Amino acid sequence: MPRVIVDQSRCIGCGTCYKVCPSGVFVIKRGKSYPVNEDKCVMCRACITHCPTGAITIAHREEEHLKRLYGG
Repeated sequence: MPRVIVDQSRCIGCGTCYKVCPSGVFVIKRGKSYPVNEDKCVMCRACITHCPTGAITIAHREEEHLKRLYGG
């Protein structure tokens, strides 16, 4: 299952991710983007490709768990 991460310090709330996401993963609240439907993410990377500030990353939850366990 993917984990969609928006770096709020880099997000400018332009809504590009919301517009390009075919799965409706994002909402814009108070001028920032938030992933609210991560389970619907198809990992097409459109949000990453189009984000003008590079604020979005996608990781597998399993990868995050392994990094915490073994470092990296």
